[in-house]
Amino acid sequence: MESDLATGVRQRAVRLLAEAAAALRQSGVESPELDAELLLAAAAGVERSKLLTGSLTLDDRCVSRFRQFLARRAAREPVAYIVGHKEFYGLDFEVNRDVLIPRPETELVVETALKLLRGKPRARVLDLATGSGAIAIAIAVNAPDAAVTATDISAPALEVAKRNARRHGCAQRSRFLVGDCFAALPCSHQKYDLVLSNPPYVRDEEMARLAPEVACYEPQAALRGGKDGLDFYRRIAAQLPSHLAAGGELVVEVGAGQAAEVTRVLQAGGCRMVQTLRDLAGHERVVRARLAG
Repeated sequence: MESDLATGVRQRAVRLLAEAAAALRQSGVESPELDAELLLAAAAGVERSKLLTGSLTLDDRCVSRFRQFLARRAAREPVAYIVGHKEFYGLDFEVNRDVLIPRPETELVVETALKLLRGKPRARVLDLATGSGAIAIAIAVNAPDAAVTATDISAPALEVAKRNARRHGCAQRSRFLVGDCFAALPCSHQKYDLVLSNPPYVRDEEMARLAPEVACYEPQAALRGGKDGLDFYRRIAAQLPSHLAAGGELVVEVGAGQAAEVTRVLQAGGCRMVQTLRDLAGHERVVRARLAG
């Protein structure tokens, strides 16, 4: 039998969640019930599954923290920034406003990379514009023989990535370099067996139409891809021959409707065997390629 205390806590949680969901819905949040649950769980320091069991503490301090979280979410700050972390490829990553929030569709980059790395011990992997380090660290965790290098133009972003690497026990097998694209790499002739990137690809004209969660909170430098969204892909294509080893491959994420354009950019830069892959929603999300010759 449920105790009177547990019943009371559960009933209070139900009331708090209903009030919160109504407020978030009024603010235009797309998933008000889910977000309210995630924020209450974070405020109480428990798993979301514990909310309706009565096995949590809803004291004044917890409720106050929950209301602070709600005010931030009502202002359209993403839940991931409020709670400070986001799951990606089965791993928990620290995130803050210095880095993009990892998206589920980006897991296709990791899946594709890991398939290519099978049977390639000690492969050298380069992740450009790493942000939180989600792609690089997911590779390092799941392909422990690979040597992973990750670059980003943002020093604060790389500090987040380094903390995530330590969290997942791969800091000693990963290297994080500050700099713009390939320019971050040391002056050496080392080439990589696999080059990965989820680069900025939002067209300039689309920036104003982004959801407030993205436009107002996520780092614009990690989003803006130039007039047609292809600036970063052109830079990758132009510099890839200097950095990709013979037989190596490039795997990049692309925005909706960009796969054909990115394919043309890469082919113009000397790539062959260009292939597009679809995500779970059926969208062309990843392009992989090899250099000619």
